[in-house]
Amino acid sequence: MNKGFLKAGHLPTLFAAFLYFDLSFMVWVVLGPLGVQIARDLGLSPAEKGLMVATPVLAGAILRMINGVLVDHLKPKLAGAICQVLVIVGLSAAWYFGVHNFHQVLALGIVLGVAGASFAVALPLASRWYPPEHQGTALGIAGAGNSGTVLAALFAPGLAVAFGWNNVLGLAVIPLVLTFAIYLVMAKNAPDCPAPKTFLEYLTVFKIGDAWWFMFFYSVTFGGFVGLASSLTIYFADQYGLSPVVAGYFTAACVFAGSLVRPMGGALADRIGGIRTLTVVYIVAAIALCVVSVGLSQSWMALSGFVVAMLALGAGNGAIFQLVPQRFRREIGVMTGLVGMTGGIGGFYLASSLGFSKQLTGSYQTGFLIFAGLAILALVGLTSVKRRWRTTWGAALQGARI
Repeated sequence: MNKGFLKAGHLPTLFAAFLYFDLSFMVWVVLGPLGVQIARDLGLSPAEKGLMVATPVLAGAILRMINGVLVDHLKPKLAGAICQVLVIVGLSAAWYFGVHNFHQVLALGIVLGVAGASFAVALPLASRWYPPEHQGTALGIAGAGNSGTVLAALFAPGLAVAFGWNNVLGLAVIPLVLTFAIYLVMAKNAPDCPAPKTFLEYLTVFKIGDAWWFMFFYSVTFGGFVGLASSLTIYFADQYGLSPVVAGYFTAACVFAGSLVRPMGGALADRIGGIRTLTVVYIVAAIALCVVSVGLSQSWMALSGFVVAMLALGAGNGAIFQLVPQRFRREIGVMTGLVGMTGGIGGFYLASSLGFSKQLTGSYQTGFLIFAGLAILALVGLTSVKRRWRTTWGAALQGARI
């Protein structure tokens, strides 16, 4: 991080965006680390376990689009404050009244989806403060809030053993309230927030082919990241007989790797271009997912494969959001919502397909192989558009690499 970056934007807002994103992601995926205990107490099937961890991901995906519109109409700070209050109230109610059956788990998952939709608020909140040449670094730092999934995997299973999984929902409210207070003090809207658009103007984005490409690319990188973050605790427990706590530690290691490199992926994209970065990402991710799909004999082997996959996917998340603001700077609110929505849909597909694959075939292999195939399709798509991107909108940018 150079002095030019430190002077270019508003660091308190960048920190507030990161912290809000981080704690929101912690609770967004908390059903995954708690999944072993919840499934045992409620008697859930493999398919139901897959839907349990996938529901918050899908709800977050849909709500990201709504948040993208709210960001433009209410401005990022207010939109983020409203979402935080909804999550705090929802978790408090779930803790106080309890969660007693599968349908109530799904209802809780929808509430947690509001936390997952924080993506569409935190990134525009940070992005609008920074010029094009620093977008990758700024959004990489804000987007490193993915690391909140590490906190969930690291602490939730152990706390559930000590206090019961329902009480973990109440304990999670404490850091959320502290984060909300810090957010209100530190976050500020950028002075050049674009004017709100009409609903029809939002729809015009769908007429632009590049928007669909970005949505597909992110459905693979972020979808793979959050799908694995939500599912790996259950996977390690089922596949290798690990205890919920140890499975949580394994998951935390994988998620930490993917979260750590997100800002690095953005910074690397600033340096060598997002297209080059993504090319490597999709190749490495596809290979790693194919390797783990065979059901490696030792848990540490699987851990190594998932770490490699998460490193690639995390870097890809940062690289894509180095490119999106270059192409859609004036539409960054709605585009963040759209791209984030499809990323969540990719995560829903991966998490749910792993559960169905296990139930129908007795193995997770099919779910992993299909997602590896999607990474290859993304690579083919990127190859088909990279020349046009560099010679059209990329050529018009000064100081930013495509």
